[in-house]
Amino acid sequence: MRYVVGIDEAGYGPNLGPLVVSATVWETPDGVEEDGLYALLDGAVVPTAAQAAGCNGRRVAVADSKRLYQPGGGLRNLERGVLAALRTLGAEVDVWSEVWDALVPDSLATLARIPWYAHYDEPVPIDAAAGALVSLSAALSDAFAAGGARLRAMISEAVFPARFNELVFLHDTKGAALSHLSLQLAGRAMAELPGGPIAVVCDKHGGRNRYRRLVEEHFPGELVEIHGESRQRSVYRLGPPGRRVCVSFRARAETCLPVALASMTSKYLRELAMRALNGFWHRRVPGLKPTAGYPADAARFRRDIAESQAALGVPDHVLWRNR
Repeated sequence: MRYVVGIDEAGYGPNLGPLVVSATVWETPDGVEEDGLYALLDGAVVPTAAQAAGCNGRRVAVADSKRLYQPGGGLRNLERGVLAALRTLGAEVDVWSEVWDALVPDSLATLARIPWYAHYDEPVPIDAAAGALVSLSAALSDAFAAGGARLRAMISEAVFPARFNELVFLHDTKGAALSHLSLQLAGRAMAELPGGPIAVVCDKHGGRNRYRRLVEEHFPGELVEIHGESRQRSVYRLGPPGRRVCVSFRARAETCLPVALASMTSKYLRELAMRALNGFWHRRVPGLKPTAGYPADAARFRRDIAESQAALGVPDHVLWRNR
């Protein structure tokens, strides 16, 4: 057997809300590369929402979250993929806090220190039908059994504004901070795997092409070989023959199913976080227009809540990401 770790983020650009980085960990048969999982699991997985809709609900769309979610369009497509996949791992979540606990271990203590999350909870799924998740999860499990592959884990890291600002200061740029977070998450995912080759697939970060020093930093003592560095793909190999690791940073990495599910997971958690943030401030500022947190509108939102923020004594570093 071999293993694939797909990593992607949501919330890289905004000034409000968390940056979320997620990893999905897969076991695949020998000879099946990371880009072969769509074909292997086509009995239950399709790459577009339109194809899923044409299957009478018997298949789930797994794709780049930007293709499955638009602001105001609802969370149905994300929930069908993320929550059905979680069910295959034995995690049957019923409320907001259980989603965070399942995907971001030990996150509830952090959430409790941030005012808009501290006492927040709501039922999930929000837009998907709960019964559909049961049948989709069963279809995924059947496809795993038929194809000889399986989802082993889904794990996320949520970086809220105060820590985000610290990491950007430490690493100088957002891109470097994201790269370090991604490889730290990859290391956590790999630590749980038995012997066998591993492919780690990440999206490109900040337009950079050279990652060798970064990989060396996160895999100390390993000889890191460069197997190509370009705008499309930067590839590195390391480790002994029985535990060969290939780390690749790819443009449009979400075309790889493990990365696509990681993208959906990150986006779902971020949208859950933004629902809580918007709801908190809307209750205190009547008529407040919700925000997705991106720079221009985030500045408007910040102005609109300024009086209430001051009255509540909420410090800027808890609310605002500096870059």
